[in-house]
Amino acid sequence: MNNTVILRLIIILIPGIFLNACSNESANSGQADGSRKPTDNQRIILFYRHPMDPKITSKTPKKGSMGMPYIAVYEKRKAKKKVILFYRHPMDPKITSKTPKKGSMGMPYIAVYAKGSSDDADGDDVVKISPNIVNSMGVRTAQVVRGDLSRKIDTVAFVQFDEDKMLQVHMRAKGWIKNLKVRSAGERVTKGQILFEYYSPDLVNAQEEFLQALRSNNSSLIRASRSKLLALDISTQQISKIIKQRKVNQLVQVYAQQSGIVSKLNVREGMYVRPHTRVMTLADLSTVWLQVQVFESQSNWVKIGQTAKVRIRYLPGVILTGKVDYIYPMLDVKTRTLQVRLRFNNPQEKLKPNMYAMVSIDAKAEENIIIIPREALIRTGKEQRVVISLGKGRFTARKVRAGIESGEQVQIIKGLNEGERVVTSGQFLIDSEASIKASITRMTDAKDDSSSKAMSKTASPNMKKSMSDKALPVNPINKKTVNN
Repeated sequence: MNNTVILRLIIILIPGIFLNACSNESANSGQADGSRKPTDNQRIILFYRHPMDPKITSKTPKKGSMGMPYIAVYEKRKAKKKVILFYRHPMDPKITSKTPKKGSMGMPYIAVYAKGSSDDADGDDVVKISPNIVNSMGVRTAQVVRGDLSRKIDTVAFVQFDEDKMLQVHMRAKGWIKNLKVRSAGERVTKGQILFEYYSPDLVNAQEEFLQALRSNNSSLIRASRSKLLALDISTQQISKIIKQRKVNQLVQVYAQQSGIVSKLNVREGMYVRPHTRVMTLADLSTVWLQVQVFESQSNWVKIGQTAKVRIRYLPGVILTGKVDYIYPMLDVKTRTLQVRLRFNNPQEKLKPNMYAMVSIDAKAEENIIIIPREALIRTGKEQRVVISLGKGRFTARKVRAGIESGEQVQIIKGLNEGERVVTSGQFLIDSEASIKASITRMTDAKDDSSSKAMSKTASPNMKKSMSDKALPVNPINKKTVNN
């Protein structure tokens, strides 16, 4: 009888003990799973994929045949709900409105979102604009590329006389101009042509001394007096004429030493001149110079021997090709430009002095550099920035360091990567919006930090202890405080 009762009790108690153990096991497993539940700041890993072939996946971390670890694929987060605080004027952030509206110029007010919403998840300097506003602003973007930037110098030049073929006419004895053959500047003369006749008492005395030496038949006196005539710029033909005629010429003829034009005429008929007086200037136009003005920022690009192409409106459709002949060692004080000289043959005299020309000099190209359109670069005086397009109407401003400029392109030394997109139109308004947003955020964060520091200084020890107790972690299963 006793054995039967004991057996029945065992049969009744065994299912209860089994159920209780199962419930405890499930509770413990629930606690373990709950402890591994990701927090709001953690991301859930779905699986791992091959680094080279995304079709090959694994549930656990592993490495491929080449030793490369598999890449974790995370679960996508749901975007937080956007909370609009107010709307502000697009040009003046002090003007706000609780409802959407437009300004006096028809520009819609910009929504300001609460911190922590989806618009602020990208950062304090990220600006988000709706597609409609992007289209109305005419925002255009361009891709950041890596390549070669040809340093092309486009500038202006002026045709000038070849100074190597200019002749100044001076007299070596004081006297008077007689029988001036050239009446105005610009007249053309040929070599050996009489320019004018000249009366000088010093030249007359020198001729008389030479005749006396000839009469005395003294070779030393003849040599000395002949040398004096040559020093006074009397030609050998005129000396031979004096020897032949045995007569003093009161008027001495002055001949052109080269062909060309009279670029300057500083005397008139009967004018008294001295040795320092410049009578006239003769210029040969068979070759001319082009004085090119190169900007100071491009002065390091130009080198002697580089090819230059010249276009002149006087000769439409004609491109003249030359080379850099000389680089002047100083800059022009007024224009702040470097003077560069090109030399051109001018047999038909199509190039005339003081003509205006457009010059293009091909300098050595910079290779394998980051390049963006020049209009995308924002210069503030203290720094240089660009506006980056992050996609889906999101933009941010970034500091960069620019290098050389050539044509419509500019080099970026630091701050951009190949493949990014920069804004080339409408970037100034976006940049100002990003600057305002970042400034407001910094001001708000500074106020919050100062308030928290003040509270921490004034809080009592008991208050700090109660705050620390409230900050203890909570078990997500049974909602009990977990003490370490």
